[in-house]
Amino acid sequence: MKGAWISIAVRQEAICEHYCTYINPPFAYVHTAFEKAKTTMKKVNRKAGFTLVEIMIVVAIIGLLAAIAIPNFVKARTTSQQNACINNLRLIDSSKQQWALEQRKQSTDTPASTDLQPYLGRGSNGELPACPVDGTQVFSTSYTAGAVGSKPLCNIVSSSHVLP
Repeated sequence: MKGAWISIAVRQEAICEHYCTYINPPFAYVHTAFEKAKTTMKKVNRKAGFTLVEIMIVVAIIGLLAAIAIPNFVKARTTSQQNACINNLRLIDSSKQQWALEQRKQSTDTPASTDLQPYLGRGSNGELPACPVDGTQVFSTSYTAGAVGSKPLCNIVSSSHVLP
């Protein structure tokens, strides 16, 4: 290609020296046949889409994120259930204390669940709480209120669902 430019330039100078009385630029830019073909060629567009390797990389990244997130989600769920149960135990304990004060009971007296119901809020009937882990969601299977002087107990998970 470089040789073609030199030969064009030499021919241009020879023509200018012979026929021109004034100084021309050394040569004019002339497209070679290769450059003309290069500019007229149409680019072939690649089909849009993802390769198998790209899809496999994305699936692997999603799998890695799921492997990290799922155990954390299970742990957060367990912790929230434990906190909800401990909060229910606090409500039961405070309702026992209110019942004992209003009814002039001793610390050895044990209230029934119907005795605690008015002190658990939401109107005169109240709602008896249940442990979030309990599948039946019934107060009698979830908690033991016990005597006024003792802490209420969770019947479902007694090892970690304990009042501090």
